[in-house]
Amino acid sequence: MKITNETSRRAFTIVELLVVVAIIALLIAILLPAIGKAKDGALVLQSSSNLGNLHRAQSTYGADWSDRHFTACPDDLGLVGGDGGQYTTKIGCPSQQLLGFATDGGLWGYWVGGAICGTPNPYPGNWQVLIPFTFNLPGCGGPGASIPYLGSFGASEMTNTKSFNTYLNGRFYDKVFFAPKDRVGLLAADFGIQNEGEFTPGTSGAVVFPTYCWSPANMFNPSVLGSSAADCATAGVPSASKAAYKAPKMGMAAYPEQKTYMVEKLWLQNREGGETNFNCGGSKRLWLFNEGYNSSPVCSFIDGHIAQIGVSTAIADNKKVKFQNSSIPCPAGRGLWHLTAIPILQQGGWFNPQFGYDGVVDSTPTSFHILTTDGILGRDIVNAGGS
Repeated sequence: MKITNETSRRAFTIVELLVVVAIIALLIAILLPAIGKAKDGALVLQSSSNLGNLHRAQSTYGADWSDRHFTACPDDLGLVGGDGGQYTTKIGCPSQQLLGFATDGGLWGYWVGGAICGTPNPYPGNWQVLIPFTFNLPGCGGPGASIPYLGSFGASEMTNTKSFNTYLNGRFYDKVFFAPKDRVGLLAADFGIQNEGEFTPGTSGAVVFPTYCWSPANMFNPSVLGSSAADCATAGVPSASKAAYKAPKMGMAAYPEQKTYMVEKLWLQNREGGETNFNCGGSKRLWLFNEGYNSSPVCSFIDGHIAQIGVSTAIADNKKVKFQNSSIPCPAGRGLWHLTAIPILQQGGWFNPQFGYDGVVDSTPTSFHILTTDGILGRDIVNAGGS
């Protein structure tokens, strides 16, 4: 008798294979957004952690400096209207804005000189990195041009200098100063992050500045952006006050849970389109946090909590407060931020780099964090929860 042992083998049909492929594709389509959202959430969490560490560094700094907000300029700079050249001729030599020692022992910084310093001042423009913020600085086109472009760089954007990074890890280039979504900044600073020195000079001495910036409004005397009729007439003109440049104490904050302390200065959250925008001169630059209606930067507040704040929320809150104060003199300065502090103009859809607009959805200037009315005594949002 012949016994056979045959096993029946049945192949997949094309239809069955297509069904399996379709199921796998469906699962991928379902899971990818969730994975992307989880990854995005992790990056936001890391940025929040960075801001928390920076806030704790400020607390330590404040313990050493009578609760003062960080400052890089002399308290009495207002005596000469903020003119650094006059200061070093008539009053004194300021502390220098140091970046740190390189591995070869060289000390890097933005040096200022003058008669009292005992040295010439070959870099008078370096005073810009000592003062918190520059109001109405002519840039591309300048005031009166068809497309004015007003610069505003200052010490508020130099949160990683030696006088402050000493309260962290003593290094100018460190990931704590860069948001994980700031790919451009992290890539540009990688040479310094990988180096052991306190500061690593880039090509031709180039410096990469951090993602996070202080609120310049917190760094001036509150009267500089004051809401009284007298203050409103001279808002944004620090030379009008002898005490204008004296950084206030953090404890002065009237709304610590509603006043921003630090913010991601770039449009990193809910960004639409590419990473870069065009200046009026045709060159590219990164979008700033207040240049998109849907932008939602991660912010730290004076009370220490961290939250994302939607630009749309800030715009809406500003409108509410401004409406409530519409009968008070100088109403333009009675919103949550000052509109009279600088000639903020929009021409042909161009964005001013520090005072953003959304020209399509809402033409309201969005200068929360930057030009907060009453400075540290004011607030940037109405509710502490953010968005």
